[in-house]
Amino acid sequence: MSETKEEGDKTIRGARTMTLNLKRTVDAGHVKQSFSHGRSKSVLVEKKKKRSIQTPGGTPAPEDEQLKTDEVAASATEQTAETTETERATVVLRELSDDEKDARAKALAEAKVRDAEEQERGDAGRAAEDEALKQREREEAEELKRLEEERVKAEAATRAKADEPARDRTASDSPRAAEEKTERRPEARPKKEKSAARRDEERRVRGKLTISNALDDSQRQRSLASLRRRQERQKRQTVEPGDGTKIAREVVVPEAITIQELANRMAERSVDVIKFLMKQGEMHKINDVIDTDTAELIVEEFGHTIKRVSDADVEEGFIGEDDSGENQVARAPIVTVMGHVDHGKTSLLDALRHANVVAGEAGGITQHIGAYQIENGEQKITFIDTPGHEAFTAMRARGAKVTDIVVLVVAADDGVMPQTIEAIHHAQAASVPIIVAINKMDKPDADPNKVRTELLQHEIVVESMSGDVLEVEVSATEKTNLDKLLEAILLQTELLELKANPNRPAEGVVVEAKLEQGRGPVGTVLIQRGTLRVGDIVVAGAAWGKARALISDHGDHVDEAGPAVPVEVLGFSGAPEAGDQFAVVENESRAREITEYRVRKRRQVHASGAGSRGSLEQMMSQLKEAGQQEFRLLIKGDVQGSVEAIVAALQKLGTEEVEARIIHAGVGGITESDIGLAAASGAAIVGFNVRANQQAKSTADRDGVEIRYYAVIYDLVDDIKAAMSGLLAPTMRETFLGNAKILEVFNISKVGKVAGCQITEGKVERGANVRLIRDDVVIHEGKLSTLKRFKDEVSAVQSGQECGMAFEGYQDMRADDVIECFQVEEIERSL
Repeated sequence: MSETKEEGDKTIRGARTMTLNLKRTVDAGHVKQSFSHGRSKSVLVEKKKKRSIQTPGGTPAPEDEQLKTDEVAASATEQTAETTETERATVVLRELSDDEKDARAKALAEAKVRDAEEQERGDAGRAAEDEALKQREREEAEELKRLEEERVKAEAATRAKADEPARDRTASDSPRAAEEKTERRPEARPKKEKSAARRDEERRVRGKLTISNALDDSQRQRSLASLRRRQERQKRQTVEPGDGTKIAREVVVPEAITIQELANRMAERSVDVIKFLMKQGEMHKINDVIDTDTAELIVEEFGHTIKRVSDADVEEGFIGEDDSGENQVARAPIVTVMGHVDHGKTSLLDALRHANVVAGEAGGITQHIGAYQIENGEQKITFIDTPGHEAFTAMRARGAKVTDIVVLVVAADDGVMPQTIEAIHHAQAASVPIIVAINKMDKPDADPNKVRTELLQHEIVVESMSGDVLEVEVSATEKTNLDKLLEAILLQTELLELKANPNRPAEGVVVEAKLEQGRGPVGTVLIQRGTLRVGDIVVAGAAWGKARALISDHGDHVDEAGPAVPVEVLGFSGAPEAGDQFAVVENESRAREITEYRVRKRRQVHASGAGSRGSLEQMMSQLKEAGQQEFRLLIKGDVQGSVEAIVAALQKLGTEEVEARIIHAGVGGITESDIGLAAASGAAIVGFNVRANQQAKSTADRDGVEIRYYAVIYDLVDDIKAAMSGLLAPTMRETFLGNAKILEVFNISKVGKVAGCQITEGKVERGANVRLIRDDVVIHEGKLSTLKRFKDEVSAVQSGQECGMAFEGYQDMRADDVIECFQVEEIERSL
């Protein structure tokens, strides 16, 4: 059989050298066995297969003859294929040119060389593979022979214990038995492989989860959950004291805490805490909130110590600590301009800034607090302009608190007035140095010595009278001695040595706040230390937000603002309160935590105040007994400071017989909700530099709610005072005529700007008063200088028609602005 196998191998190797390159389909009878744990073993398997081919005579041909027949057939097939390819190539070559034939022949020659080289390399590789295969076969044959000899020795030793005839019979049959064993030898390993596979299959079947296996305790093992629990127990034993004593902890407890949170902080089970409360007669759930006293009782019962904290602790660290000297650099001074109304504060500031703020203020008086920065050479100075009217006391006090220097403006022809005295008191209370600016020196009746003498009564001694207070005689209209005023300010700044740390989160004060259409809540802030950047999280009072934009006093967008720089901040969640302190916090959660506490505290204050007033029945009975009447008002203004000043001024007007009761005061235009609140409470609506939208007007006309508009605060206060006192002298009341919308603005030479308008409501008459309204806020009030239809001057234009309008002394008109036309008539009023 071995000779036959060798001849077959020679025949196969001979076939490999043929051009057809035939390959063996059996890998020399090697089978690789795989066992568990990554073990494997290679086993030799020899399989005999008889093949017979019918000869022409009908007798089967032997196997070697069959192999020869296959070889001859393959050879014939190969020769036929080569002949066919050669003939085909010859036909193609006949059809090609000489150059193409040479290139084709050269390519064929190179291909034959490559095929020969590849065949040589393949023959060498196959020869090495055959040699390795023979070596493995020899080693496995020797191993099988050794195992067989050991088995035969063992069987011989076993038979030695049997009778002699059996030994003789075994000896006589031994040649035949050995021959049979030799024949069965190749089949021994597959049986072993089959038995191993059967054992693996039985093991897999035995591992399946069945009812019988589940009930069989002999096959049950510990679960993964049990192993994890054992590991947790061992870990706790290593962490906690070995004697079983409980660890006493310090538990931080706020004013209100849930049971689950308290149990987590004590490292106790929530069930145990609830059981303890049940023993005390209180039924609670895990999410119920308990007070600090109950929490202290629970903490002490479980053997821990309590540390009480207050809700106000959330504000700790909101305002940072003071900076050290090495971190501070010189900063610009903050100068507040104060004085009596109409003494020229804003005009003086306009002369310094080369601007015209006075023209934009209704009635020629300042009713908003403004912050500006000017440059004097390389030195910058920040100015804060405050109103001088008596109603704006809070604004002046706010300006004095954030300032470094106060410039007290006193008119040379008017002298010291009540608001001048009030400004002096504010400056003295804030311990701020004062510089006196004696204004209106261009007037013929100007008397600066009178001003100096009157200031002596209020402990203000100027330098010319041997004092330590600087004074400068100036004229805002003629712009005289303005440089001396700036020199005095810079001299005072050098004495103060003003410094701040710019390399820290920004902190400062909100000097003004308002709501603007399209921009939302806007806060004018003055940075006292640190640097405010776009994207910072800012908290101001009960409002917070991410700074979406920073706008300078010139209307330019800036990326950051340092100490002593005033900017408008966009991005607040709501309008902050004027005078609130603002600061930058690290994240939004911190901002929400602070603002929620402040809102909650403000709500508690309002609730306690309402409770102190008593019930509605008690209040009505007190009013009847006292005979006091209420004048109910709803106030809406353009900025927070103006609303604050109006409320403070109206509350001072109350007497024993009548008082003003403010139902609501807010910032922004008059809306339908304001009309509904006023109608329900029977109040009148006062709009200060704001207007009601079309829906609110219709609702007010339907519900009979009176809306009064004012642009100057002392007109508002005087009107309300006259109504409350009952001294209702004939006054001026306006009658609405119509509205017009500006479609386009034309610039005409020798005339100026002319607004092309369309009448949207009512009519417009020549000679009537008009207001220019932009985003529900009054921008200008005056009279029409021109009313034309096409090229003709007309007396009136009806609704739906187009016309051209021009204002007297005003040119700042824009498309989409609204022109309100009205007449002022004198009527009698009564309560």
